[in-house]
Amino acid sequence: MINLFENTTRPPVICSNGMVSSAHPLASNVGAKILMTGGNAFDAAVGVAFALGVVEPYMSGPGGIGLALITKAGANVPEVLNFSGLAPKLATPENFKDNENTVTIGGISTNVGIKAGMVPGNLAGWFELHNKYGSIDLKMLIEPAINYAENGFPVSKFAHETIKLSVPILSKYPSSNIFLGNAGKIPNIGSIIKLPQFAQSLKDILKGGKDVFYKGYLAEKMVQGSKELGGLLRLDDLESYEPYWQIPIKINYKDYEIYTTPPNSSGFQILQIMKMLETYSEGEMELGSVDALHSMIEISKLCIADRVEYAGDPKFIDAPLEQLFSTQYANRQKSRLNLHQAQVVAGDRYVKNKPINSLSPGDIFSKEGGLTTHFSIVDKDRNAISVTQTLGGGFGTGAALSDTGIFLNNMGSYFDEDTSSPNVIAPGKEVDFVVAPTQVYQNGQLILSIGTPGGYGILHTTPQILNNILNHNMNIQQAIEVPRFRIGSGLNVDIEDRFGGEILNQLNEKGHELNNVGSWSRTVGGAQGIFVDNKVGAYWGGSDPRRDGYSVGW
Repeated sequence: MINLFENTTRPPVICSNGMVSSAHPLASNVGAKILMTGGNAFDAAVGVAFALGVVEPYMSGPGGIGLALITKAGANVPEVLNFSGLAPKLATPENFKDNENTVTIGGISTNVGIKAGMVPGNLAGWFELHNKYGSIDLKMLIEPAINYAENGFPVSKFAHETIKLSVPILSKYPSSNIFLGNAGKIPNIGSIIKLPQFAQSLKDILKGGKDVFYKGYLAEKMVQGSKELGGLLRLDDLESYEPYWQIPIKINYKDYEIYTTPPNSSGFQILQIMKMLETYSEGEMELGSVDALHSMIEISKLCIADRVEYAGDPKFIDAPLEQLFSTQYANRQKSRLNLHQAQVVAGDRYVKNKPINSLSPGDIFSKEGGLTTHFSIVDKDRNAISVTQTLGGGFGTGAALSDTGIFLNNMGSYFDEDTSSPNVIAPGKEVDFVVAPTQVYQNGQLILSIGTPGGYGILHTTPQILNNILNHNMNIQQAIEVPRFRIGSGLNVDIEDRFGGEILNQLNEKGHELNNVGSWSRTVGGAQGIFVDNKVGAYWGGSDPRRDGYSVGW
């Protein structure tokens, strides 16, 4: 057994007036300053989003897509803002093919280059959020990002490593000189990067608003850049795009209510995992035991099989959420678990010819009853927002369009080309979006706002953190730092070695094929979250040391 309550790398940040927990300290600082000068959580979210697009350009920016889970002060139910973009109108399986930029991810061949660019939704989402709930002038929210882009920001160790990993895709396009220079050199840790082209685009957005990006000269520049590189994005794709509001999905879990984002988000996998955990007694899921860890892995596999079956654009496929979240179904799924032996799972993507003996979706109608960023903000009035947004892979397509400095996402890579898949790419279609910002209520009050990057790993990581807090009473920093795992395909499990040799050996004996990812791995995400102590009125901020995240409160 391991001591999961060992000292953390940093203490949780505790305050009483407002908290910002984001993936970069400079962005968290921007949000905190906005709160301190009278802005609300939604103002701060817009400021943080713009700032992250500069200081964390490999994961975020106007060219990306995202989702927000929002709690308005005084409300006892959150709402969702969906700005997850759309496949361009030219995006057919035939047009999508790009042999030069095809890579294998999780055993699936997919295009990650310029043709994988989806219609960006981030900027439209930020403007919609500000239009509906913002309280201060947009200039105050965008100028910090302009300042970072114009005057520069230092390269962290994480940024250095991410740029290094992104060289193969960056180097395919002329815009690689933005981060690699004319000599193709990776910037050193501590060196200062300036983004003058992006700074000008931000000034254009501040002056011309959303329309300059979706209908004006920035739109024209981006489309021209996409065309020149062989992309599918066109002006009518941008002109017709609008974000929209949704009702979140939820489950009752013990005496909590857990909310997350509905399809096209795959957040239902998180809720299904938690519903299965509810069927276990405290003794069955003893903290730090190999049996509990094995059960958590196997539960995740069953829920993955269901997600692949039902995930995607709700206009094309209807996920049977009521059945997936029922206690009867959770108990039936529990009965399928082998407590002594690891079972095979096909993986997070649709596979037409599944491996022999791989887990199938459950019988829900029985008569018995995937680089991303996240930030969470809570203000003094208890307005709260949890946002996950992404460019897809590092720097998205790897291409900054024309001279805008705006990198286009490659989230089209999460579509399938196989026409038998429910997530097959099609014109104007929403992708199976694996991001899932999550909030937890107790007695009608928000107590937790949490989320993480990590592609498909988001859906594995979030339940582990929820389990640590709701079932094992960890504070938010402890819950984030505890070693984690991520499910692969077959019997493969990516796992941090801080679980200890004894537990890892026992998991091997149960048939798991473990991939040791080290002590602190970006593979298992980079969570940011805020716990609200309603009894005393304190906010607890937690940020993941696996990446650059920091919480700032006041």
